[in-house]
Amino acid sequence: MNSLQHTFSLGTFSVAGCAPFAGLVLGERVVALHGLGPLARSCGVRLTGTCSVIELLQDCEANFAALQRIVPQLLDEKSSAGAACRALLADVARLTVHPPVNLPRQILCSGANYRKHVIDLIIDQGDPASHGMSPDERRAYAGKLMDERAAKGEPFFFSKMLSAVTGPNDPIVLADFVRQPDWELELGVVIGRSGHNIRLEEALDHVAGYTIANDITNREMVFRRDLKALGADWVAAKGMPSYLPTGPYLVPKRFVPNPQDLRLTLKLNGRIMQDESTADMIFGVARLIEHVSRFVQLWPGDLICTGSPAGNGSHYDRFLRPGDLVESTITGLGVQRNAVMAEQNAPSR
Repeated sequence: MNSLQHTFSLGTFSVAGCAPFAGLVLGERVVALHGLGPLARSCGVRLTGTCSVIELLQDCEANFAALQRIVPQLLDEKSSAGAACRALLADVARLTVHPPVNLPRQILCSGANYRKHVIDLIIDQGDPASHGMSPDERRAYAGKLMDERAAKGEPFFFSKMLSAVTGPNDPIVLADFVRQPDWELELGVVIGRSGHNIRLEEALDHVAGYTIANDITNREMVFRRDLKALGADWVAAKGMPSYLPTGPYLVPKRFVPNPQDLRLTLKLNGRIMQDESTADMIFGVARLIEHVSRFVQLWPGDLICTGSPAGNGSHYDRFLRPGDLVESTITGLGVQRNAVMAEQNAPSR
């Protein structure tokens, strides 16, 4: 498993109620991107779109290359050119951390994309074709289905509301009428280059970097009982405010050599509920980008959620409750800590 030591990350921050700003993250310290102009000029590079991360991504490759030149000078204590910018560094702990891309342009989510997860669903929820089978036979049957899907099938996608996006330390807010709010830790892929009908071998060239996402889902609202023929109701199931904690940072892809070799771990009140490698994806990141770009024009700043591994609340029959603490990590991408709370001043029903 990769340890993923990287030089810098990107994020969105604020302090004392001021407007959010785009920041360059160096360990536990942050400097505003718009303050790096003089250092960029001294390094002979041009840095554009420094007002926000999504603006920076409009010329992702050039800006990331510029930051590669800037960062060594910023970190070099002997560099007089970097001295003024070093004075601007602030501790992350003193800042409010917002979603790294605040906000994404489009949110595209892949469903049922982890082999063990889908096998568990088939075993837990049953399948007409597996009736009468022993547990071992049912698991073997489900495994064969997943092998066939990986070889011959296609990814499944849906979209999620922008208003659901929240920060890595913000609360997950539950309405009083929700009965089965569930967690879904996912690797988030941030697009850095526009594309449509992207070829598989070029798919990762369109990635700016990676982040953490938690696709909160109201399990009992996924399928409408009154309109079964219409399928899933993703707005009701996944669209509520605070239902997509994102971040803390955007880690450039050059520091994530293999997105299929990352560990996802989610703890609920200190107990590990999800602990899996991205190697368990049925369709890898490149395949997901290839597929969804057949139907969607991808833009810089888009967020692709790549599916959640085994260990959701529906498997444990334990769902989120006010007072819970959800802690989520992915190798090299940081940590989310989201307290769960009841909605205050909810509208009368």
